Amino acid sequence: MFRFPRAVWLLGCVSLATDSATEAIYPLLPFFLTRVLGAGAVSLGLVEGAAEAVNSVLKIWSGRVADRARTKRPLVLFGYSVSSIARPFIAITTSWTQVFAVRVLDRVGKGVRGAPRDAMLAAWATPATRGSVYGFHRAMDHLGAVVGPLLASLFLFFFPDRYRTLFALTIVPGAIAVTLVFFVPESAPDRERGVAAGVSPARRTADAPAMKMPREFTAFMLVLTLFTLGNSSDAFLLLKLTDAAGSARWVPLMWSALHVVKATVSVAGGRWSDRIGRRTVIAIGWLVYAAVYAGFAMSAALPALLAWFLVYGFYFGFAEGTEKALVADIAPASRLGVAFGVYNAVAGIGALAASVVFGLLWSAFGAAIAFGVGAALALAATALLVLVVPLPRQSL
Repeated sequence: MFRFPRAVWLLGCVSLATDSATEAIYPLLPFFLTRVLGAGAVSLGLVEGAAEAVNSVLKIWSGRVADRARTKRPLVLFGYSVSSIARPFIAITTSWTQVFAVRVLDRVGKGVRGAPRDAMLAAWATPATRGSVYGFHRAMDHLGAVVGPLLASLFLFFFPDRYRTLFALTIVPGAIAVTLVFFVPESAPDRERGVAAGVSPARRTADAPAMKMPREFTAFMLVLTLFTLGNSSDAFLLLKLTDAAGSARWVPLMWSALHVVKATVSVAGGRWSDRIGRRTVIAIGWLVYAAVYAGFAMSAALPALLAWFLVYGFYFGFAEGTEKALVADIAPASRLGVAFGVYNAVAGIGALAASVVFGLLWSAFGAAIAFGVGAALALAATALLVLVVPLPRQSL
């Protein structure tokens, strides 16, 4: 890990600062929307689902642009700048529709930067270290999601109910993230880039931008679509925790604890996927997800819900970085930007559908049914992952 190139470390620090800002706000949004602004579960699902869908669809466009552009850093810089400027405006919102607008704009920034940043990371990794590189990057994301909620909890301890002031202060870590982007090298030198991507010069020449995605990629995207239909916004988990706790004051602390688990497991999960295979580690992560949603469906007491919530971190640690490493394994080297764009679009569009449907199920039948449906879809997707998605051939 300490031998990662400087660019990998810098991009990790950028994500740490950005997530510190984002995750100081996110665990408070369900309470802010439903209790302060008076929105319902369907509105909550629409806000979070639409935000993630916009984010992910934009990654297709940004991925295509990144594949054709000589430099990817301008897209990354623009994306982080948009999010850092938009995010603090939640402090002055007075309706859920205004929060909707701010969240969508925030996710526009994420959508623009995500695919080119992931492609930059791929340029600095080898086939043998991809899992570790993406696992490390996810760990830095999660570390920021530990720091942000901890600072939010500390702030609310001394200044109870000053949610709007807290939201406005997130401009500080956002500015730090944007500044750090200027120090990220655009890419590895040509000789190192060929080694890092694990592709020979002849292979890079042969990889034309119009090259079709392999069958493994298509199969994985189809199975991922089924999984994401049950992968609703984490805001619903936070809403149930908030209801069980009776207050939102300590919810950021719970969110921070979740990300301690995420950050720890992400590094181990990435290394594990380099050794035993991506598909196996992803399947384990999806099974953990199914178990957690089943647990939330059957539990009502805060201690049980909090225990399941912490186990939820293992899903992210096993699946998130490993899914990206699998995409890098099976996509043509010249189309990594598009591949990551498609991957994130599948996840985001699924998140929109899942979150809206989850909100409707919650409103009509209660939380237990909504969580139970999510668990069932995750189990079905895991079975198909093993049966339908071939073992990937490493890009050599």
